[in-house]
Parts: sequence; C-alpha cells; structure tokens
Amino acid sequence: MEFNINITRPDGDPKAGPVTVGWFLHSDKGAVMYYPPERVSFRQTNKTHAKSAARCPGVIQLESRYFMVRCPFDLHIGFGRDDKGVPHLINRAGPAGAVRSNKLGQVLTLVNEIEWRYPDRPTVQLSLPYCFVAEEMCYITQLDAFAHYRQVPLPGTIFGGRFPIHAWVRPLMWAFEWHDTTKDLMIRRGDPLFYCQFEADGPDRAVQVVEVERTADIDAWVEQMSGVVNYVNQTFSLFKAAEAMRPANLLKPKR
Repeated sequence: MEFNINITRPDGDPKAGPVTVGWFLHSDKGAVMYYPPERVSFRQTNKTHAKSAARCPGVIQLESRYFMVRCPFDLHIGFGRDDKGVPHLINRAGPAGAVRSNKLGQVLTLVNEIEWRYPDRPTVQLSLPYCFVAEEMCYITQLDAFAHYRQVPLPGTIFGGRFPIHAWVRPLMWAFEWHDTTKDLMIRRGDPLFYCQFEADGPDRAVQVVEVERTADIDAWVEQMSGVVNYVNQTFSLFKAAEAMRPANLLKPKR
C-alpha cells in the first residue's frame, strides 16, 4: 500500500508568494552611517562559459538567500591585560582612528571573563541597531560572511545565532570569539560583517527584505522584550508570551 501527499499553495494564499521580512533601525542616532542590508550577489563575474559557477542555478539560489550587513565603523582593536591581569581592549588606531576612543566603548565591549566559552578565547560584542521582523512564521540565522574574502583574516570566529523574528524582535549584535589574541582585530567600514538567512514555511519560497517604519506599535512591543536576558536564562521560553503580545500588521514599508 502506498500513500502520496501533494501540497499545493493556491493562488492568493498569503504563503504562496515571497516571504517578506522587514528591517528597521532600533534607534535613529547616527542612522546615516549604517548600511542597509543587501542581498549577497556576485554580479561582476565570468558568465561567458555555460558551465561557469556564476551561471550555476545552485550557486545563484544559495547566494540569493543570504543578506549581508556591512560594518559601519573602522575598527583596529588589540587585546591585553593590565598589571593585575584584568583583560581589556586596546584601541590600536589611537587618536588617528575614525572612532573616538571615548565613543568606542559605547559600541564595542569585552564580555566579562567569567562568561567566555573558553578561558583563553575572549568574547567581544559590537552593538548594532538592526532589527528584523516578519508577519508570518520566520526564523533568522546570523552567521559569518563566509563567501567574502578578507585580505586580513579575523583572528577568531563569530557567534552565530537563530531565533524567530515573528515572535521575538531585538537589535542584533556582532559577537566575536578571539582565538589568537596576539593578532589584532581589524575591520574596515563597509567590510562584510555578517550574513542573515531567513527560513519560513516552505524552502521553495523566495525572500524579500524591505525597510519598514519603526512605528509606535513596534517600539512598544520591542520594549516589552527589552533587557529580559538580564533576568531569565532561557529567553526561548518567553517566545510564546512575546508572540501573544505582538500587535497585528507590523510591516509598514518605509516611504
């Protein structure tokens, strides 16, 4: 005995077309220096040969499903310890750097040593204002910009992460695990910082990312989730409660 099941989304079904993901900045402060997320695509490539990788549908399909966020700052950071052994970050660029030293600490922080995953690998966090939201079930995966070549390799790896943006919205951060502290962390403004991948109902559906208005409803909902990581160990346990609080129709494309 055999059973065959075919699932076809009828025309007009809200889940029949592309998955729409909205993005916005959590704060307008310095908004002009933040790059909009962009689809990973390598257009200026060799397409003259029919078997070129640039014309491979599998390659094109993969690249089209990642969205890149670029670094908004020039960073040249070293790691050190003071005479008491306390770890700290060193602004190697000094007064010649694009970012003032007294402002650098507002966006780049060294995680408390007791919270490192490994005792010899410091964790650094770069705070960013990027938020992503969806009206339907959708997960975001944040991962390294693996398809872009870096002339100066990073002396470590980044933390990936995955959570549902239909139920939980928070500003993303770039978390870095420093494997070789004898080498500096160097990233230029405009360099690829990380990729985002979005998963919704159906792996066959395309994804479109659009800028949306940061409305009063969005601000109020995000505020209800703000800072809870300081009080709860497993924030995933709060997803259902947060989803129940979310207002309807959050995605209003920005004019």
